[in-house]
Amino acid sequence: MKHMFRGVVVVAALGVSGIVAGSKSAQAYQVDCAILLCLSGGWPASPPCAHARAVFIQRITPWPIEPPLQIWRCPMRASFNAPSPRSSMELLYDIAFRRDRPGRLMSEPSRIVPVQSDEQADIDISGASFDFVRSIRVYHIQFSQRENRDGDCIRSDWTRLGSYGTQGDYRWTRSSFGEVPLASRLPRSDDCRSVSYRSVFVDWRDHAGNYGFEEVRY
Repeated sequence: MKHMFRGVVVVAALGVSGIVAGSKSAQAYQVDCAILLCLSGGWPASPPCAHARAVFIQRITPWPIEPPLQIWRCPMRASFNAPSPRSSMELLYDIAFRRDRPGRLMSEPSRIVPVQSDEQADIDISGASFDFVRSIRVYHIQFSQRENRDGDCIRSDWTRLGSYGTQGDYRWTRSSFGEVPLASRLPRSDDCRSVSYRSVFVDWRDHAGNYGFEEVRY
């Protein structure tokens, strides 16, 4: 099933690449549907997936720090409810890369999303097929430490964690520098050497379980 899923994603991405390269007027698409599809397949190499990943990272680049995937902006209900022998990923491909509207390759108009969002996917995504959505974690790291003249270690840690709920809703909660994944460039040591570190770190696992991450320093 995982190999079939990835195959559909790769074929979809390559198919859209052909459309973009071979047509003067490429097709418009829903950028969050593209993020959903491309992330699940491990970001296959194609212009649409490159653009989707750029938007994904841009959203966590301060300021503001937005949910990198805004699944509530991907209209899935109509296509998934329609009778069809095709797989869920083929239907999602149709949503992400629509061919029914001429226009240039583009994303939806940007808008500022609240720090937390109660908005959810418009279909049930509680099943294991969408675990990759809930695997996305966003760490807003704000950490510093120094040793004072008395030899005491003074630490300031305002690290927060952004994560997704069962249906794609997004929440920020308190976290700590000790919970930040090791893939981050956050300095770690047993002593109290001077550290001042601020970044936004996002990681995820695609549908096949492969690990990926990005970090933006500021």
